[in-house]
Amino acid sequence: MGRVWLARDEMLHRDVAVKEVVPPSWLAETEREELRLRTLREARTAARLNHPNVVRLYDVVHDRESPWIVMEYVPSRSVQQIISAEGPLTPQRTARIGLAVLAALRAAHAAGVLHRDVKPHNVLVADDGRVVLTDFGLATFDGGDGLMTGPGTVLGSPQFVAPERAREGVSDARTDMWSLGATLYATVEGQSPYARSSAMATLSALATEPPDPMRRAGPLGPVITGLLQRDPWRRLTAVEAEPLLRTAAASHDEPVGPAVATLRSTGRAKAPNPAEPVA
Repeated sequence: MGRVWLARDEMLHRDVAVKEVVPPSWLAETEREELRLRTLREARTAARLNHPNVVRLYDVVHDRESPWIVMEYVPSRSVQQIISAEGPLTPQRTARIGLAVLAALRAAHAAGVLHRDVKPHNVLVADDGRVVLTDFGLATFDGGDGLMTGPGTVLGSPQFVAPERAREGVSDARTDMWSLGATLYATVEGQSPYARSSAMATLSALATEPPDPMRRAGPLGPVITGLLQRDPWRRLTAVEAEPLLRTAAASHDEPVGPAVATLRSTGRAKAPNPAEPVA
């Protein structure tokens, strides 16, 4: 969807990140124009998300008919970079990152914005420890049907796309929750729950197979299981996921292994006796 540049704001004397929106080469000109207009609309919406766990948007400028998004520069590494360099993170650290991403998603959803591309590459851990959700390049408005693409095409990373979005191309808050679960899984396990040799193999597994077994998740097992429910109506909501993440974040460092989630009467996965939500 684009390239991101480190730039210097010469007026305010600060570093900024500048994203150049680059439409895919296979889009028709009418679709490219719609993408430019949608980028502007969605940047305006994302700019209203004044939340510490969401990257701040400063401006959108146009050059040679293409929009450039000016946003906060966060000295950081992505979660993907961290696990590539250091290996999977502990359940406790993963849970703390998950709480920050969940807070960002709740703020976005409250504003009617769906991220649609939650994955370890788009979660930044700043040098000062702050966790930031970035790259709203695939964002859309709640109830929308996604970017206009060719028939059967869904933009996004197959290993982190919810089954119903891969199947039907529609998005709502529950699809972001699936992607959060897949991101937590990848962070604590070292690979996504549907890591396969190709995108087609991943999508095939996503359509017919359960997630790969968890081996390191420990106290995170219940929330990951609840978020990766194939049926979106059985999937944990943000309100239900938060206390499970808080419980996992507060747990002691212990040897981790397969975890089993219990099901309450509603059919959603939940750990027994979770802590109460914290405002």
